[in-house]
Amino acid sequence: MSYSAVNTIWVLIGTALVFFMQAGFSMCEAGFTRAKNTGNILMKNLMDFCIGTPAFWLIGFGLMFGAGNGIIGDFDPLIREDYSHILPAGVPLWAYVIFQTVFCATSATIVSGAMAERTKFSAYCIYSAAISLFIYPISGHWIWGGGWLSELGFHDFAGSTAVHMVGGICALIGAKILGPRIGKYDKNGKPKAILGHNLTFAALGVFILWFCWFGFNGASTVGMDSDALMETAGRVFFNTNMAAAVACCTTLIFTWIRYKKPDVSMTYNAALAGLVGITAGCDAVSPAGAAATGLICGILIVLAVEFFDKIAKIDDPVGAISVHGVCGATGTILTGLFATGVTTEAGLFYGGGFHLLGVQALGVLSVAIYVTIVITIVFLLIKYTIGLRADAEDEIAGLDISEHGLLTAYAGLAMLPDTATADDEEAPVMVTGDTPVAEAIPVKKVPTFEEGTPKLTKVEIICKESRFEALKAAMMNLGITGMTVSHVLGCGVQKGKPEYYRGVQVEANLLPKVQVDIVVSKVPVRSVIETAKKVLYTGHIGDGKIFVYDVENVVKVRTGEEGYDALQDVE
Repeated sequence: MSYSAVNTIWVLIGTALVFFMQAGFSMCEAGFTRAKNTGNILMKNLMDFCIGTPAFWLIGFGLMFGAGNGIIGDFDPLIREDYSHILPAGVPLWAYVIFQTVFCATSATIVSGAMAERTKFSAYCIYSAAISLFIYPISGHWIWGGGWLSELGFHDFAGSTAVHMVGGICALIGAKILGPRIGKYDKNGKPKAILGHNLTFAALGVFILWFCWFGFNGASTVGMDSDALMETAGRVFFNTNMAAAVACCTTLIFTWIRYKKPDVSMTYNAALAGLVGITAGCDAVSPAGAAATGLICGILIVLAVEFFDKIAKIDDPVGAISVHGVCGATGTILTGLFATGVTTEAGLFYGGGFHLLGVQALGVLSVAIYVTIVITIVFLLIKYTIGLRADAEDEIAGLDISEHGLLTAYAGLAMLPDTATADDEEAPVMVTGDTPVAEAIPVKKVPTFEEGTPKLTKVEIICKESRFEALKAAMMNLGITGMTVSHVLGCGVQKGKPEYYRGVQVEANLLPKVQVDIVVSKVPVRSVIETAKKVLYTGHIGDGKIFVYDVENVVKVRTGEEGYDALQDVE
């Protein structure tokens, strides 16, 4: 067999891009979850690929691409049989094996996000291996390995069903069996928003995935040595980008109308939803079909996330079930509507009748049933042997410390405190003041300085971060010679202005504020108060508070001056 340098290089470049999607998934999942679990999520995404690689080599590839029969390939440990019947023209066996390996790892890593923040690491490693060993390969054989679905004419060019829906179904079953994170739902079943800790990470992850998707879809032509393949690759690239862009625009407008503001995290999810949706038919549809796919997925992603969150009560921190499961299935079925007949049978809207649409629907349904049954067995076996879910105490503390001994993934950086508690956790014990005198710590009152000296007053101002610079300038103009500024978290009587995160109203939040502490003696306290009120007032919730305290004494450490003198400038 003669090899094609162009085809081989094309496949290997695509392999490298699809491999780099692991970085995108890592960033996306870490950003949409809490800081205390970042190390655990990064570790799981690493191990998906590292476990999946030998598992697919040992058993998975043979089950997926072996000659076998219409249901299953061959049991071929270490890939020693002849696969010439399945190899693309001019592509060596091992180039094709590594190309398929990175696709397998992608399917496995989808599950990580939906089951994040509460899954035992040991359990995760086991089911990650199961997906790569036999779950993904067997359904993949039906679609890409010459199995019964491919014989019927089922079209899934780059894996909306074969990769993404398989991962999405596994994520759905896993999240359902696990149950929601502690604090996700109140006693009445109402969902609470648990904010991701780093939107920058999430955005970077989405852009990496978008970039790598050109390899995921584009390199699935597995060749570039003919005019037809080059024309197909160009159409695949354009359609891939079109669907993602239209999905983002659609979700932006849809959430703007629905939540009164465009939802940032949902719009980023929409990019992935459009990419997943177009993956099945990116070679077979026109740009108009790709745009329609993006529009449908852009609306569907919002409704699906809300459904699983509010109605099904299935806690999916990153929206993996909706993005990969729902939009993967939808995109595959839409191919039966929008296929133009260029690379496959024409769809319903292009005169092809209902045949392709029926085959697409049958393929989605059959793969969903198979994966649901097998992954349910795997998860239940894990649950009733080593256990699937982390202990409540470990979950609250964070899986970084409990599973990996990692105090924090952000040494040196301050993070928002996590206030989640177990439902059955006992209320704090009230302080009674009954501690025996012998056990109490004696407190000595510092004597006041001489009478007649100017009064010292501390003014504590809590304000919005956006108003701090104006406040600082006003205080300096008033003659204030010093202030202490801290970034704090808090809320007032209104518990913060109601906002929405991924369609769920954010309850009584501790909002980021700035606390400015000023001790005055020479400048009138009333002047400080009135100036602060004038600068900070907007008339909206969250303008802030001003607290005034008496101060007994001030000591300047460098000079030893006390009281009024300690607050004055020295010429």
